[in-house]
Amino acid sequence: MSTRLRIGFIPLVDAAALIVAVDKGFCAAEGLDVELVREISWANVRDKLNIGMFDAAHILAPIAIASSLGIGHVKVPIVSAFGLGINGNAITVSPDLYAAIKAAADGDLLDPLVTARALARVIAERKQKALEPLTFGMTFPFSTHNYDLRFWMAAGGVDPDEDVRLVVLPPPFMVDSLANKHLDGFCVGAPWNSVAIDLGIGHVLHFTSELLQRVAEKLLAVRAPWAAENPDVMMALVRAHARAADYIEDLGNRDEVAALLTAPGRIEVTPELILRTLDGRMRVAPDGTVRPSDRYLLVGRDGAARPDPVQAAWFYAQMVRWGQAPLSNDLLAAAKAVFRPDLYDAALGPTAPPPVSEPADGIGAFTGPAFDPDDIAGYLAACRRPG
Repeated sequence: MSTRLRIGFIPLVDAAALIVAVDKGFCAAEGLDVELVREISWANVRDKLNIGMFDAAHILAPIAIASSLGIGHVKVPIVSAFGLGINGNAITVSPDLYAAIKAAADGDLLDPLVTARALARVIAERKQKALEPLTFGMTFPFSTHNYDLRFWMAAGGVDPDEDVRLVVLPPPFMVDSLANKHLDGFCVGAPWNSVAIDLGIGHVLHFTSELLQRVAEKLLAVRAPWAAENPDVMMALVRAHARAADYIEDLGNRDEVAALLTAPGRIEVTPELILRTLDGRMRVAPDGTVRPSDRYLLVGRDGAARPDPVQAAWFYAQMVRWGQAPLSNDLLAAAKAVFRPDLYDAALGPTAPPPVSEPADGIGAFTGPAFDPDDIAGYLAACRRPG
C-alpha cells in the first residue's frame, strides 16, 4: 500500500530532483504516492508546510532555519535530509544600471569587488542628484537571494539597509517588475534571469556562485516531529530523490529532464532555458553573450545533496549580521540541527566527501575572512558591516 504525500514547490530549476523523482516514478518505486503542488510564493510554501497542508516542501534553506528558530514567524522546527541544489542564482540588472556600473567600474566587470565598488559610486552620484534609491528584488527576507545581494553590496561599501531598497517579490514576478521599471535589478534563481535576458531587458552581472562558491539553495524539508514519526518514509524520500539527482546529472538524460521540467503544472518555460541552466551555459546579455560555469547549479554532484551543517551556520551568521537574529550558541546549534546528514547517510550509506576542488571552509566567498562555523562572533567582527 502506497503512502500518500503532498509536497509543495516553486517553479524553479532547482526543483528538478523533486519533479523528476515523481514524474520518472522513483517515488512510486519507494512506495510513495506523491502529489506535487505548484505554489507562487515562499510564504505560501512555508505556511502550508508548517500547518501540515504539505508533508514536505521544496524550500529556501534560510526559511527552514528561520522557522526552526521562530524568527519572523511562528516557531516550527524543520529538518532536511536532502539538499535539492547548491548555488543556482544570479544578479540581473537593467540595461540602464548595467551601463552606469560599467561607466563607474575601475577594473574587470567579472570581478564582484569591482562591480560592488562601482555600484557604490553610482549610488553616491544618485544621492548628489537627489534621485530615488535603486530598488532590487529578492524572493524573501530569509533567502539566499537576500544574503547574496547584501554580501556583494557590503563588499563595495554599500549599506543595503540605507543606500538601496530591497523588496520581496515571488520569483515569477521578477521579470515583469524589471520590464516595468519597478526594479533596477534582482537576484533570483533559474530560469528567471534567462527569461529577462532573452527579452532584452536585463544583463546578468554575476552568478552567485561567483560571489560564494558553495551555498545551499533549496532543501527538501519536513517538520521535525513528522520526520521522527515517519522514519521509513523519510528514508524512502531520500532514496527516491538521490536517484532523481543522479538521473539529472547524467548528461545523456538532459533532454528528457528538460521535457519533464517544462511540462504543464511544472515550470512551464522552454526546454532550452532548462538545458542552459543544467549545462551551466548561461546567456548573460541581450546580444547573446554566453558565460559558462561548471558550478552554476549543483543538483547532485560533488556532494551537493548531502546536507552540511556548515551551510546552516553560515545562514545563521547572515541573520545575525543583518539584524534578523541575536547571537547565541543555542540558536547556532538549533540552526545546524536543521541540516541532517545523519538521516541522509542512514538512507544511502557512507558517501564520498566533496572533492578537494570545493572550498576549504565550505563556502568560498570572493572576499572577506574564511568562514568558521564555530566562531560566528569572530567571523562577523572580521566582516564588519558597512557604514
